[in-house]
Amino acid sequence: MASLSMAPVNIFKHGADEEKAETARLSSFVGAIAIGDLVKSTLGPKGMDKILLSGGKGSTVTVTNDGATILKAIGVDNPAAKVLVDMSKVQDDEVGDGTTSVTVLAAELLREAELLIAKKIHPQTIISGWRKATQVAREALKEAAVDHSNDPARFQEDLLNIARTTLSSKLLTHHKDHFAQLAVNAVMRLKGSGNLEAIHVIKKLGGSLTDSYLDEGFLLDKKIGVNQPKRLENANILIANTGMDTDKIKIFGSRVRVDSMAKVAEIELAEKEKMKEKVDRILKHGINCFINRQLIYNYPEQLFAQAGIMAIEHADFTGVERLALVTGGEITSTFDHPELVKLGHCKLIEEVMIGEDTLIHFSGVAMGEACTIVLRGATQQILDEAERSLHDALCVLSQTVKEPRTVYGGGCSEMLMAKVVTDLANRTPGKEAVAMESFSKALRMLPTIIADNAGYDSADLVSQLRAAHQENKTTFGLNMWEGSVGNMADLGITESFQVKRQVLLSASEAAEMILRVDNIIKAAPRKRVPDHHPC
Repeated sequence: MASLSMAPVNIFKHGADEEKAETARLSSFVGAIAIGDLVKSTLGPKGMDKILLSGGKGSTVTVTNDGATILKAIGVDNPAAKVLVDMSKVQDDEVGDGTTSVTVLAAELLREAELLIAKKIHPQTIISGWRKATQVAREALKEAAVDHSNDPARFQEDLLNIARTTLSSKLLTHHKDHFAQLAVNAVMRLKGSGNLEAIHVIKKLGGSLTDSYLDEGFLLDKKIGVNQPKRLENANILIANTGMDTDKIKIFGSRVRVDSMAKVAEIELAEKEKMKEKVDRILKHGINCFINRQLIYNYPEQLFAQAGIMAIEHADFTGVERLALVTGGEITSTFDHPELVKLGHCKLIEEVMIGEDTLIHFSGVAMGEACTIVLRGATQQILDEAERSLHDALCVLSQTVKEPRTVYGGGCSEMLMAKVVTDLANRTPGKEAVAMESFSKALRMLPTIIADNAGYDSADLVSQLRAAHQENKTTFGLNMWEGSVGNMADLGITESFQVKRQVLLSASEAAEMILRVDNIIKAAPRKRVPDHHPC
């Protein structure tokens, strides 16, 4: 009987897999740390880029150092690694920047936890210490934050500094003053609404990055129909999503028998009449510009041209949605009640040339906040990366307008938080103090990695920075251009309080979640059953 009870009992289906205790924890740590090491080299103003090659037939090349973009592109199988990837996506959606920092901090916390668990300290003790550490770090960050929202000139300078700091770790670092000004101007036009939908980014190959500019209006990358007016003043715009291609005979799923070609001509004529009626119904709205999401075929285009109306076809869905938002109109699909339709308005519609392409420019739109940023660049990869960098800056700025507090960058905030956590650890008896020490060590790893990526002596720089913070020089951080410790207030290296707080909270929560794991169960794969009833 004894031997029977000692035999391992498998309660799972065939094909299911289970990892227990140490094995499960180890695989979680290994996966998360590997993800951290992958994006670690992209951190900071001297971070390196990664080339991402998508597989398949039309393989695309992406050159980026944006943490969220890198992690989205790689397929990970490890569950802990997936947690970090999701956390990075959330950071990107919530505040736009700090995607690499949050992943690296979570990975460093887990690296420290691995050492503590090897010393036989229980995960719950570590978590308890970390929670207290997160709390004091958050309080310290809150106290260090400054708010200049009452002084417009200082706040404008803050926004410019935040934009420069965000862009300094991206491709646009050499033109950061130009793009910081672009981003701040675009966000200030939003008048605090934070609706980034109103900022349209158009990428056009050719020229250099410095040729990029902000256009106060709306640009649509489409063509105006043949023989139609190319310039309209005081336009009344009907924005529609309707089929305008029924002048061709289209009878699907039914058979029509005719005894002569004349009858086919009659059907075609009936289709044509139907189209003419539809165009007449559209004209009753008293418009002089018609924009459709779908195609407009030759016959309706000709009818619009005869009526002297500008018709723009195939404005993709995002274009139509954004146009409706910007011009104050609504997207319509039926045209029986003109009095219920809300038209869009703008002062002037004209064609403009950018590089070799013709675009349609809407100026004097109902929503004055709308603007378009035109990006120019030598290759598609540069344009894509410039758009990602600019999007990060715009997100951070729109968040800062809502939550105007700022903190200093360059590793300053991390050292500040590490100092208060170490002080707390020195006052705390018991094993929790060891967990708090590990938390402050993980925080100090961020400036260490930033210095390492620039090829400087990180041990020397971080110990200098630590000493400066012990002397209460709380605005000191790393000056990456000279490889020394400097005053961040003088250098203007400012970051959004919202971003830093989100990095701290997300990373500690994700690391805590992974640390709690002591069992990984993989479900059995579904069996493929032969299909005996093909349709």
